[in-house]
Amino acid sequence: MEMNKTPLESLCAALAYAMGVEPPKFAEPANADLTAYIDQCLAGQKADRVFIYNTDAIGQWVVEKYPDLSKDLRERMDFEMPMRTINPPKTPCAFGSMYTGAAPKVHGIEVYEKKLITIDTLFDALARAGKKVALLSMNNYSMSIIFAGRDIDYYIYDQYSKVNAKAVELIMKDEYDFILCYNANYDDIMHKKGPEHPESIAQVGFNFRTFCMFDELIRNHWKHHNVLIGTGMDHGCHETPEGKGTHCDDAPYDRNIIHYYKAYPAEE
Repeated sequence: MEMNKTPLESLCAALAYAMGVEPPKFAEPANADLTAYIDQCLAGQKADRVFIYNTDAIGQWVVEKYPDLSKDLRERMDFEMPMRTINPPKTPCAFGSMYTGAAPKVHGIEVYEKKLITIDTLFDALARAGKKVALLSMNNYSMSIIFAGRDIDYYIYDQYSKVNAKAVELIMKDEYDFILCYNANYDDIMHKKGPEHPESIAQVGFNFRTFCMFDELIRNHWKHHNVLIGTGMDHGCHETPEGKGTHCDDAPYDRNIIHYYKAYPAEE
């Protein structure tokens, strides 16, 4: 497997573009393929609802090795975007780049450390534009720490089931312009038992089915909105000689990831 060419940093400004807001101050240019796709699907209009489901550590090689697990997801989404995550391929570094659009040396997390990012983020940009934003995550995980203190609503829980249940509730209430839901269940088990342990692979399938459930709810409850829905991970992973999982190498198995998106125009 060769290293993917599309940098993760190009996603942030593309998501800002989708909603018609100025990107964060240090964001790299928007991914041109994704913005063109959005323009085509929404006939030049902007999305007034965006839902992102972020998983953790499900590398592109895992998706491609177990294609049946993502079959329903791939049939629902029609824009597939292989990307190259940042180096080092660590969770806070990668999500920092995903939602600032900047390299780790710019956003300030260059090693594995869960610390507050102080530069401009997508969440700040959306809040400045008057967008209502919800971030859902597990307590004490990177996503709940590095983006804390923004003018958005946080829903932080001690169980993945509660995170997902809250996402369902928010979709059905249809009060937020931008919802980000984060699950790290695969990463948690993969580190302990290895990337291809049956319990790890079960979580891959669970995450893809969960996203399809969110998509089905959005199709039914956000019909009168221009919508962009997407899912993607922060980095990949590999097995250690001891049979456990990790992600630390400047190599395709740790850096190649894949995101999926679908834009729905509002029904008349």
